[in-house]
Amino acid sequence: MTKYIFVTGGVVSSLGKGIVAASLGKLLRARGFSVAIQKFDPYINVDPGTMSPFQHGEVFVTDDGAETDLDLGHYERFTNTSLHQLNNVTSGSVYQTVISKERKGEYLGATVQVIPHITNEIKARIQMATKHFSPDFLIAEIGGTIGDIESQPFIEAIRQFRLEEGIGNSISIHVTLLPYLQTSGELKTKPSQHSVYVLRSYGIQPEMLVCRTAVPISQKEKEKIALFCSVSRECVFESKDMKSIYEVPLALEAQNMAGVALKLLNVKDKKPNLLSWEKLVDKIKNPKSEITVALAGKYTDLNDAYISVVESLKHAGLEFDYKVNIKWLASEKCTDEQKAEEMLKDVDALVVPGGFGVRGIEGKLNVIKYAREHNLPFLGLCLGLQCAVIEYARNVAGLENANSTEFDEHTKYPVIDLMTEQKNVAGYGGTMRLGAYPCHLKEGSKVQKAYGKKIIEERHRHRYEVNNEFKKIIEDAGLVISGSSPDGLLAEVVEYPKNDWHVACQFHPEFKSRPEEAHPLFRGLIKAVKNRKK
Repeated sequence: MTKYIFVTGGVVSSLGKGIVAASLGKLLRARGFSVAIQKFDPYINVDPGTMSPFQHGEVFVTDDGAETDLDLGHYERFTNTSLHQLNNVTSGSVYQTVISKERKGEYLGATVQVIPHITNEIKARIQMATKHFSPDFLIAEIGGTIGDIESQPFIEAIRQFRLEEGIGNSISIHVTLLPYLQTSGELKTKPSQHSVYVLRSYGIQPEMLVCRTAVPISQKEKEKIALFCSVSRECVFESKDMKSIYEVPLALEAQNMAGVALKLLNVKDKKPNLLSWEKLVDKIKNPKSEITVALAGKYTDLNDAYISVVESLKHAGLEFDYKVNIKWLASEKCTDEQKAEEMLKDVDALVVPGGFGVRGIEGKLNVIKYAREHNLPFLGLCLGLQCAVIEYARNVAGLENANSTEFDEHTKYPVIDLMTEQKNVAGYGGTMRLGAYPCHLKEGSKVQKAYGKKIIEERHRHRYEVNNEFKKIIEDAGLVISGSSPDGLLAEVVEYPKNDWHVACQFHPEFKSRPEEAHPLFRGLIKAVKNRKK
């Protein structure tokens, strides 16, 4: 029988509920239990696919093609699992389903209301995930902050769900903030007390509290929090600011968080196997050397826009005992070739990530050109591949001013063009080429050697592709198409064999990288850096 753990947050947003949920999932998985994690987002958008990265950060894509919240990336990385569209639920998707049912007459003329129709649909999403995954534990994180009007239907649905499941089959974990007043040297518990008061006013008494803090919490303060929030003293946990998110599971394990959760759920505790994670954290804390990787993109003012790319670089760096420092390059500032050269002269590698729109494209072309001409290890992702092909077509293949029809509809040499199946698509949400697709790698290529196999499967999120009319011209000029769709029609990977590592892919390998197992393409990039340093 599945047990349920609901994670809410209070006082302020961005407290790290997702990391707490992912960490608890990691600790339960380390004990041999199966775990599924769901994210409930209160916004009215059906999914984050049409939201600006400045608004929402990265859009994480699952194998089955769902565009989801970036927290699902943390869930996958911490629990080493692949998630599903059922793992992400938004208010928009819930309301869309309910309204669709109402239009079809499924409610038999009843007045459609938040209670019971919206709350019933939310509960149905939990039950659907339970049925699909059949986990020992389902962890559900509720986005937003307690008190937000948007999240109230989710809180009410949880209240009902817990009542229906019965005592001992679910627990509530509330993540709060303990502000530290530096002038008086005090941690203030009142905001947390008030946050729990609001949660209780909605009918939910949390069994466990995770207190985010900049300084250690004394036993006296824990006792005070427990007393005024009506929880056991052993159920108040400290979540201190740390240099790496990968330290959080071990910090919570040291406080026996998973053990306490299992006790509350009437499940016998098991000894966790965290040896490989402990080695991982030790490597993070004690790197043998440091390298710098330039990341050239449009949304460099918000690091969360490229969070999976950054984490993937860290994973690969750890395999070679490197701490990877990121040099953020706003591609708009690299539109001058001399400026691009100046920005790259002190870095060890370059990554050009995905994105949309013409802004900053010329800057990306300049940094890719520099990397190719100076044998600087380079990895292009999605739009990064398209830019690599445009750069090569212009500067090597002799196709002057070659471009993508996304950026110039009337370009003489459209080396990148809209995919055939995308030409009659109306609307933007969920209409791109999304999810996992197979790719055949060219025997003996750098990417085939990096993967160690000929057929791979990677996640996509794009509308444009390499134009087949220009494939032969580009390949004859020396750029190798080293990965293709099974029918050979779509170019999925390109590489410049003369360089140590000049590789670009149409897919998003960053979504499949794991802390304990770096992705082959990121590993190949960092390995090239190491070989150059030798």
